[in-house]
Amino acid sequence: MRLAIIGIGLMGGSLALTLKKKGFVQNVIGVDPNVEHQQKALELGIVDEVMDLDKAIAASDIIAIATPVNIAEQLLPLILNQVDKQVVFDLGSTKESIVHIANAQSKKGRFVPTHPMWGTEFSGPAAAQSDAFAEKATVICNKEQIDEDALELVEKLYQQLGMHILYMNAKQHDIHVAYVSHISHITSFALANTVLEKEKESDAIFELASGGFESTVRLAKSNADMWVPIFMQNKENVLDVLNEHISQLRKFKASLEKENFEYLSELIHNANQIKRILK
Repeated sequence: MRLAIIGIGLMGGSLALTLKKKGFVQNVIGVDPNVEHQQKALELGIVDEVMDLDKAIAASDIIAIATPVNIAEQLLPLILNQVDKQVVFDLGSTKESIVHIANAQSKKGRFVPTHPMWGTEFSGPAAAQSDAFAEKATVICNKEQIDEDALELVEKLYQQLGMHILYMNAKQHDIHVAYVSHISHITSFALANTVLEKEKESDAIFELASGGFESTVRLAKSNADMWVPIFMQNKENVLDVLNEHISQLRKFKASLEKENFEYLSELIHNANQIKRILK
């Protein structure tokens, strides 16, 4: 089987490495406008060859769109217009918008909207990791709209990655990821900016930074070119979550201002209930 990876970065590269290792695909074609990414992906054995988009579509059996979500939306109609029996799936963090675009295409059944719930703060082919997806969840959206053979192939692909599959509609997906993923990144960006603003005249922060600080701001190293389009596409859900988050921050602020330490303790104890979810 021949796999075309559109966007040879962290996600696409990790996907290719793992599927080649598992023997699920025998040949990987890379498509990326960045010449440095092309060369690095070839050097690292992530892809076997590099082609332009049209040739890659014609030469492949399955096509993974692993670009930022705004680019994926631009590419999807072009790809679906050229496919015959090929299967197309994406790896993007937002689903409602791209599903809407897919639904306007005559070959919409060849498209499988997916979101593997894994990633790091790094980007580019050098960040790709083999076996990165194991024991993580992946989401497949609106499966009733997908051709049976296309759905079955992508399900088998994710099973090869060692992932468990969740099914939901695109609207539900975007609400859920706003809470479990998108707000985490905004919080990390905001905390990093807070620290940089207050500590910009001092190097002491780097001496004092602990593991807790590092884990909290780790996501602040994430790529703006990827995350700004995600926030744009999921704006309403992200704003809802931000409003609730700001409300929670105000409760902590008020409890300190009023020296209501009993209420502060209640807030922390209530937050501790997250242990039931994150074991």
